[in-house]
Amino acid sequence: MTTTALVTGAAGFIGSRLAASLLESGVDRVVGVDRLSDYYDVAIKRRNLARIDCAAFEFVEGDLLVLDLVRLLDGVDVVFHEAAQAGVQPAWGRAFDTYVDDNIRATRRLLEAVVASGNRAKIVNASSSSVYGDVGESPVTEDRATNPLSPYGVTKLAAEQLVSAYAHGHGIDAVSLRYFTVYGPSQRPDMAFARMCTRIHQGLPIEVFGTGDQVRDFTYIDDVVRATILAWQRPTPTASIINIAGGSAVSLNDCIDVLAGLHGEAVERITHPHSRGDARRTNASTARAAELLGWFPLVSIETGLKSQFEATDGS
Repeated sequence: MTTTALVTGAAGFIGSRLAASLLESGVDRVVGVDRLSDYYDVAIKRRNLARIDCAAFEFVEGDLLVLDLVRLLDGVDVVFHEAAQAGVQPAWGRAFDTYVDDNIRATRRLLEAVVASGNRAKIVNASSSSVYGDVGESPVTEDRATNPLSPYGVTKLAAEQLVSAYAHGHGIDAVSLRYFTVYGPSQRPDMAFARMCTRIHQGLPIEVFGTGDQVRDFTYIDDVVRATILAWQRPTPTASIINIAGGSAVSLNDCIDVLAGLHGEAVERITHPHSRGDARRTNASTARAAELLGWFPLVSIETGLKSQFEATDGS
């Protein structure tokens, strides 16, 4: 019996790595969907797709708001919903309509297609730590009240709640994973570590928004992909919500020190004001991931940053 997976956002940082890992793990066929938006250089997305060198991978370029999703779901055993409009800062401006379209309306249309098709595939939905807003010193559990600080976070929370509503209302088997700051080789170029690694290799000062004391629970890409596949393979209660985080909250300044050590000399910094909507601290409990998925993060921030720094060519 063959197994087919559908991956939305398949040309992105996480989606492309997920598609490749599914094929490597024995999934017979992976269908990847992406509209190849110009939020960042489309050539990067095409390179991500080119790395999935397998005849069992089929790429469909198109918008979830336009495609015939019922047809696309035919024969699919699992849906990994990674498609989203990313980026905290642009969501404050006129681009907000794009966030509503890509993060909310597209998610609802996908869910409606699952219902209309009668497909019983499990949905693994990529959510975000942005739904929490700022957290305190204690690791945040999934039961904590959500309080997104940015329009981006609001749309990701809305998408997550739609998944939960359809799971309860239509009996869809669905789980949402709240990813905490995913990093690693081929990270989106607008993200902090990608910018920093590139500028260090170019001999340029790095840019820091705020004091650098903001704390993140950084999560390595391989750990995220492994958790995402486990969320499909393991049975989970209806509409489960699970934190996926790196296991150690560290400051941006500490990470810069690690990068400076890898570079072998001091790194010059240019500071800018703190960005609107940027949480000052994220710190997650992963006890539920351990209980439901048997998942633990394996890659330390030092090991992960070394991999990303060495994979960056500075171009």
